[in-house]
Amino acid sequence: MADKLFTDKVKITIKSGDGGDGMNSFKSYKGKPACGPDGGDGGNGGNIYIQADASVNDLLSFRYVSKYTAGNGERGGSNKCFGRYGEDVVIKVPVGTVVRDEQTGSVICDMFSDGEKKLIAEGGRGGKGNVRFTTSRRHAPNFAQKGEKTEPHVLILELKVIADVGIIGFPNVGKSTVLSKISAAKPKIANYHFTTLSPNLGVVKYYDNSFVAADIPGLIEGASSGAGLGHDFLRHIERTRMLLHVVDISGVEGRDPADDFKKINAELKSYSKTLSSRPQIIALNKCDIPGAEENARAFIKKYGKKYKIHKISAVDGSGLNELIKSIFEELKTLPPVSRVESDESFTYRKSGDLGFEIYVDGGTYVVVGTLVDMLCRNVVLSDPDSMAYFQKILREKGVIAELTKMGVKEGDTVEIGEVEFDFVS
Repeated sequence: MADKLFTDKVKITIKSGDGGDGMNSFKSYKGKPACGPDGGDGGNGGNIYIQADASVNDLLSFRYVSKYTAGNGERGGSNKCFGRYGEDVVIKVPVGTVVRDEQTGSVICDMFSDGEKKLIAEGGRGGKGNVRFTTSRRHAPNFAQKGEKTEPHVLILELKVIADVGIIGFPNVGKSTVLSKISAAKPKIANYHFTTLSPNLGVVKYYDNSFVAADIPGLIEGASSGAGLGHDFLRHIERTRMLLHVVDISGVEGRDPADDFKKINAELKSYSKTLSSRPQIIALNKCDIPGAEENARAFIKKYGKKYKIHKISAVDGSGLNELIKSIFEELKTLPPVSRVESDESFTYRKSGDLGFEIYVDGGTYVVVGTLVDMLCRNVVLSDPDSMAYFQKILREKGVIAELTKMGVKEGDTVEIGEVEFDFVS
């Protein structure tokens, strides 16, 4: 039953914690109700992390829990007390999980090694308390900053098995039996098609060395466009360094072994030209069955010049030692398994990244962006000091200069968040 529930691609929603609001308060003593500002800062929101964990086998758990939200930061307190930070969330995934942004498709990271940990979404910054806004001219600021709010993001988690050798072939050709004989893996084995419904990994020992082999569920004609089970699992051989192509040379199922081999390679090429160019070693299985020898001679005559071919019987183990040796010799000439390249230019907007855009709407100049979000949190319209801070930021960040460049005139209406005013040069 577990095989049927194997999950290797899911969509999840994450949201880092909001920052806590800063505190607007004043010291008070008996007979002295307002002795000065003492509002503390709000706590930062919790972060979202992804961590690779070798004890996690697939993405099944994400079918049942698909939303992950970090803790919000707490509000600042009086007497300059800081708010508590929000609790982080660590999402554990199988080794080999590729994390993508659902909206852009960009690769955020490839969780390639056990224990590897990646910050995915940073929590919102806590707002500053009113004590932080005191200056030599402003002794009693009556406003505090609100905590930064964060946005949810949708991620796609895609598991790609990390293995040196991918074992491929039609259903029921003996791939699982081969894996069980050359390694300690115990895949499900039965005499019917699609016994294997999920990739199985096995470590193959060769003297003091070893390599990892993956038994991929059987491919059929049309797999690259969704037929059978192959479409879901072709991604698992994208990382492999080479392929072991198992062919049922006995022909007992009424198929032509050479035609089987040709069809599988056509599917690989259709799915990915890079994948189809992987080195292949061919294992002609079931050579112990009467009539197989004749088919083997014909197959070797047709493909022997291009590929290394081994005649084996996975049932009685004949030819397997020579096959393992041949695979190991081939692997020595190939580069190691590599991680999927991430898009280094892709980042979720970090806390504190302030930008703005200006649009002209019916004669009104509308300023939007993260700078405006920050100003909306900071500005108290009824407080003169807060409005002075607002105007100062507009000048420092280039908003006034950009408005002038766009042709704003004296008396034109400018809208920034909830603030609307007539422009004065």
